Amino acid sequence: QVQLVESGGGLVQPGGSLRLSCAASGFTFSNYAMRWYRQAPGKERELVAGIWSGGEWTNYADSVKGRFIISRDKPNNTVYLQMNSLKPEDTAMYYCNVQRPLVGGTAMDYWGQGTQVTVSS
Repeated sequence: QVQLVESGGGLVQPGGSLRLSCAASGFTFSNYAMRWYRQAPGKERELVAGIWSGGEWTNYADSVKGRFIISRDKPNNTVYLQMNSLKPEDTAMYYCNVQRPLVGGTAMDYWGQGTQVTVSS
């Protein structure tokens, strides 16, 4: 079955960097777009970044543009989120996501367990 396992979170000072990883299994990784979401306490889950199946197209939330970079390693079925110039408002649980289409035009979302990122001095 589909499995997404995030890692790389932690405590970092403002201005610091972290790289999150998401190891994917149970599906043909190279065929699907991958996304990173985050959810801060008391807030809705929001899309942070996405990368197309071929890796040639990416998109970012306005709040992270110019600071975060999403990439994917197809041979290792892993998607990364490089986070630079981190701010306290980046503090959240970060989740990896893949959406797979179902018969009938609907789609199923799969999520990892999340990795906590805390930006604080």
